[in-house]
Amino acid sequence: MSYCRWSSDNWKCALYCYADSGGGYTTHVASKKHIGPIPEMPDILKVSVDDWLKAYKAQAKALDESELKPIGLSEDGKTFNDPDPESFLERVKWLKGLGYSIPDYVIDEIQEEIADLEKLLDVSG
Repeated sequence: MSYCRWSSDNWKCALYCYADSGGGYTTHVASKKHIGPIPEMPDILKVSVDDWLKAYKAQAKALDESELKPIGLSEDGKTFNDPDPESFLERVKWLKGLGYSIPDYVIDEIQEEIADLEKLLDVSG
């Protein structure tokens, strides 16, 4: 399961975070970002297929034409693997604090997962 991808937050997200099938939680930090406006995609359930395809083509064109520039922060291009959700949460907060762009919901989702795990342990323990 991924928490966010480069395309999250309309291509502004600098992290790709997921629960790793090899264990732990992996975070890839982008080294570059798109410069210039990127058209947002509409909710596919709220527009016609034709309108969605038109928006998709406009976004793909803008991405192809946009310039990629270095982000310029200390952790650009690095990959991290954290052993547990608590360490993962601290990593994501740390990277956000350094200035990397991530959607706010990512931190909320990790916190909810930790709370759910704590409830599960309380019930079974």
